[in-house]
Amino acid sequence: MFDVATKTDLNNTRLNNQTAPNTHKNSSKFITSPIEKQNSSVVKSKRVKQDDLILFTTQLAVMLDSGVVLSEALDSIAESTNTGKQAALAQIIYQVADIVKNGETFSKALSRYPGVFNLMFISMVKASEASGKMVEMLNILGEYLSFEFETRKKIKGALTYPIIMVVMSIMATCIMMLFVLPKFIKIYESKGASLPMITQILVNFLKIFSNLQVMAIVSTVATIGLIGFYYWVRTNTGRKVIDYIKIQTPVIGTMFLDLVITRSMRIMSTMINTGVNLLDSIKIVQGSCDNYFFQKLWTDTADRIQDGYQLSESLSIADGQFTATSQKNQTTPVNTSKQFGRVQLIAPGIVQMLRAGEKSGKLGYVSDKISIFYEKKLEASIKIATTFIEPLMIAVLGGIIGTVAIAMLLPVFKISNVISH
Repeated sequence: MFDVATKTDLNNTRLNNQTAPNTHKNSSKFITSPIEKQNSSVVKSKRVKQDDLILFTTQLAVMLDSGVVLSEALDSIAESTNTGKQAALAQIIYQVADIVKNGETFSKALSRYPGVFNLMFISMVKASEASGKMVEMLNILGEYLSFEFETRKKIKGALTYPIIMVVMSIMATCIMMLFVLPKFIKIYESKGASLPMITQILVNFLKIFSNLQVMAIVSTVATIGLIGFYYWVRTNTGRKVIDYIKIQTPVIGTMFLDLVITRSMRIMSTMINTGVNLLDSIKIVQGSCDNYFFQKLWTDTADRIQDGYQLSESLSIADGQFTATSQKNQTTPVNTSKQFGRVQLIAPGIVQMLRAGEKSGKLGYVSDKISIFYEKKLEASIKIATTFIEPLMIAVLGGIIGTVAIAMLLPVFKISNVISH
């Protein structure tokens, strides 16, 4: 796939043009793009939109399928994307092309930009380099990225309406409490009358939040709490707790499980159908999962396979014996663990289908069928989540706004008696 002669000439030209003798040791410093040179760490930290990454993957597959050399294809794509919001991606592609021209593999060049190309992307490209099926792998990768992008859009769309309701409700509540309620307070105070109990409670809350010292204390405590939570989530214990909540939350947990299983089975079918061995396929699947429990499941499964078990049997054992534990203190002789409880990740039906695929020699085909089935199940889960979230938000927000409205209306109903006295 690489033009060796062209690559050698480019390398010689670069070495002859370098003024520092040791500069060639770090190929990531070569930036020959028309774009102005920038610090590599700055470029690595830039975010690239998912749809831009999908377009890049699709364009690269088409150009390589047409017989264009990889480095030339990358330069051409970078030049065409060097406009507007895509300029960040163009800089990265130019640098990747430059690294490839200096003798590095495409997957290794991509691995220098983990913020743009995740482990799954890099692993699939690396597998395609070994199997010689890069065009096919890029096409499959583009389809997978498109599926992930559309799934995220559906989930975001499902949450858009509840979020808008929350924002509008907060605004309406704030307007009533800040502009309407104080007028009633003045009338009642001028007449020496007491406010209804529910209204008085609302007034007390308003006084607390209007006190600058109290708000400063609340803001400080909230900030410290958020910072502490931010770092706690990144600890091993915090990650386990959050990932457990993701799985076990009603409705949302089902949607999350369907998403991860769809992704895992789709990647596995792709890897097996393109000639990647089972253990490497499982490693790539594990890299695509950002949940601790699924990562542990696939690690245990890989260990069982290395011991001689079949995939279906390994999954069954790993999932059946899997219990989430969190070590509170790993340095003490007696470990104190908190049991989260048994977490079932893989349905028995999946294990049976994989077992049938192993017996028939069609494991890749069966994995693809499972991914298609769970993709439809995921769509149903998203609809159920939407159907569940909307009335729940209406009930919760209706209760809050209704309580505030009653607190505002009670003084209105009694205002005539107050004024008459």
